[in-house]
Amino acid sequence: MTDYRGPRRRRGRRARRGRTYNRRYRIEFHDPDGTDHGGMPTYGWRMAPEGLATKRQLLALELRPGGQPVAAQVLWMRYGKPAVAYLYRIDQAKPKRVPSLAQLHAIEKALAARRICPLCKEDAGYTIPTSLGCCVDCHREHTEHEDTYDDYREGEAA
Repeated sequence: MTDYRGPRRRRGRRARRGRTYNRRYRIEFHDPDGTDHGGMPTYGWRMAPEGLATKRQLLALELRPGGQPVAAQVLWMRYGKPAVAYLYRIDQAKPKRVPSLAQLHAIEKALAARRICPLCKEDAGYTIPTSLGCCVDCHREHTEHEDTYDDYREGEAA
């Protein structure tokens, strides 16, 4: 077994020395007062203070922003361009809304309708692909007939 050390360097290309930091961390992104970013407090990657969270982090805590304004932002580099994530205050977040039984029943009914094939009218047991428009079995039968029809037309043209 060999130790793979990545791609070999080309001749004439200088090795980057002294770079021991992560590219996502930028000093210009650290602006807690918001003076350089239009009044919006800005933090770098993994530098946000306690008490602030993104929407996904709020969802993991079973919370939602609840109409509150954006409290701050996190900036980092992604694919060579700055990316942004907005932060909300956890203490002002509201609990996630719980759907009623009628809403859950409506969702279940809608998902069941997506499993019924429009051609054979049977429950396929999976969601019907919109690219096919019918279950896989009906689509297979349809394409088999279509192939034989194309072969028939080619024989007719000859």
